[in-house]
Amino acid sequence: MNDLRFAVVGLGYWGPNLARNLVGLAGAELAVLCDERPGALEPLLARYPATRGTTEYERVVADPDVDVVAIATPIGTHYALAHAALEAGKHVFVEKPLAASLEEAEKLVRLAAKRGLVLMPGHTFLYSPPVQLVKELITSGELGDIYFISTSRVNLGLHQSDASVVWDLGPHDFSILQYWLGEAPSHVTALSRGCVIPGTPDVAFVNVEYGSGVIAHVELAWLAPSKLRRTTVVGSRKMVVYDDTSGEPVRVFDSGVTIRDPDSFGEFQLSYRTGDIVSPRVDASEPLSIELADLCDAIRTGTAPRSSDAIGLDVVRVVVAAERSLRGGGIRTPVEASGTSVSAT
Repeated sequence: MNDLRFAVVGLGYWGPNLARNLVGLAGAELAVLCDERPGALEPLLARYPATRGTTEYERVVADPDVDVVAIATPIGTHYALAHAALEAGKHVFVEKPLAASLEEAEKLVRLAAKRGLVLMPGHTFLYSPPVQLVKELITSGELGDIYFISTSRVNLGLHQSDASVVWDLGPHDFSILQYWLGEAPSHVTALSRGCVIPGTPDVAFVNVEYGSGVIAHVELAWLAPSKLRRTTVVGSRKMVVYDDTSGEPVRVFDSGVTIRDPDSFGEFQLSYRTGDIVSPRVDASEPLSIELADLCDAIRTGTAPRSSDAIGLDVVRVVVAAERSLRGGGIRTPVEASGTSVSAT
């Protein structure tokens, strides 16, 4: 088959990473770079001289030589750009979240289905080897029944001008949780504060409930003394710590607690177990490269990618429910039921 020809739109923080990975990806070609700012466009064109450049998005969607449009622009622009590309018959990769509202996300999913095109949200952590390893531990039953999950995703900086910390950082953890557990949440409860810019939350604590009984606590912040990407998964048999910033990103703790048979009537005794701590070997592959390869496979085979539009849509549902909870003063809020089955391979 011929290489899939990509246009990367938006050359700020993430667009250059997309371009770099596409240049080295078998079966793909970086055909066009697009940014309305010439100052952002020119250095990338100098690095990739075989690639064409434009400051006009209309030329990208009208270009018959472009098969896939990869969008890495602010959240508020996702819908309009992705909609125009789908209308033009292009497959679309759009950075998370899929859109800035549930209505917009649903419209994009319906349009992609109608046109028979792949619409892929950029939930890159689903392709992270440590995340994949934890998924295998959960699916195999090695951890036992999952009791709860606690995550911290905080750093100092990267405030977004058009989105709260829930819209910016939350999709990472909401997509990972959905991938691991294989189910969408039923309810969320959220608390936040806009410390730097009043009205724009830069710290949030989101509690998530699942129909299976699992609960999760998600801590999100742009205000922290250091960068932290740490998740703890507690099961009935074993526990796991996933730390994306550590040289040992996954550690499995053979630890737990059981209720012992009482020696006498009414006696209640717990038995605590602290066993080995194992750090499994984790592949060092770059998640973004794996993600883009999965996108190319999905386009060629007509199958759903791991980061499917169904997962992207459910992630937006969780964010929207969290926003409703915040507006209600932290009220427990149901997550709108998914009308699309989720497939996570």
